[in-house]
Amino acid sequence: MTDVRIAAAAWPLDELADFTAYEVKLSTWVTEAAARGAELLVFPEYGAMELGSLAGRAISTDLEACLHEVARWKPQVDDLHIRLAARFGLHILGASGPVFIEGQARPVNRATLYGPDGILGHQDKQIMTRFEREIWFVDPGQGLRVFDTPLGRLGIAICYDSEFPLLSRALVEAGAEILLVPSCTDTFRGFTRVRVGAMARALENQCVVVHSPTVGLCDFCPAVDENVGSAAIYGPPDLGFPENGIFAESVLNQPGWVYATVSRDHIARVRRDGGVLNHLHWDEQAPRIAAGVVTG
Repeated sequence: MTDVRIAAAAWPLDELADFTAYEVKLSTWVTEAAARGAELLVFPEYGAMELGSLAGRAISTDLEACLHEVARWKPQVDDLHIRLAARFGLHILGASGPVFIEGQARPVNRATLYGPDGILGHQDKQIMTRFEREIWFVDPGQGLRVFDTPLGRLGIAICYDSEFPLLSRALVEAGAEILLVPSCTDTFRGFTRVRVGAMARALENQCVVVHSPTVGLCDFCPAVDENVGSAAIYGPPDLGFPENGIFAESVLNQPGWVYATVSRDHIARVRRDGGVLNHLHWDEQAPRIAAGVVTG
């Protein structure tokens, strides 16, 4: 399969009466994307935090208690995504959320990838923001993974991770053709940092990058109380790709899907014969740097 139909979510956080409400919400979104022909669905960073509302505001408004409440629902969340992926024959990057690992006091921020046959694996966020490390005390995960799927080789760079080029480069050197960037940012400048990072990763690695943010206000969970962003699908502005590098981009802060059909053949072609060859020429940086920098 060379053409891949991708859907990126701009996801609002809702106060939920019960788990059934979450099941209805997620099922509605997945059904809509499947009806539009999407094969790969991407949901945002910390989109799972709305599950904290299931315990009421006394829990959801408490930074620590909410982490534990959301993590408690992970088996049910996994089961729902597994059923939806199987029903529609999809690959779904689920919204990330806290997961407590046995023997570890603090949670990681984990995004799970589901396929038609079940869970394919997960990616934990590697580099934590100041809020995560200084206030929320969420731990970084260990290691990166490339997922070899019928849709292509996928890598995941969660929010802040997308702002560090060597993480994505490691994924690309391990074979990634499409990078998934789920995000959660509370200001326009924060969103812009991730957006620019995602576009830069598409440029320098000559690959497709899928950006899915949380959007809108959330007054029941202070960790994610304001959410600014737009969903987008990017590529290198070069041979076989949009002139501005943007396949699709949603209206800022408006919930919904954006869609694009991308070609893995175009990724291979632009890396081999593009107007520029950033991917191929990456290693030329090292000897230039080794030669030193003259100042003064």
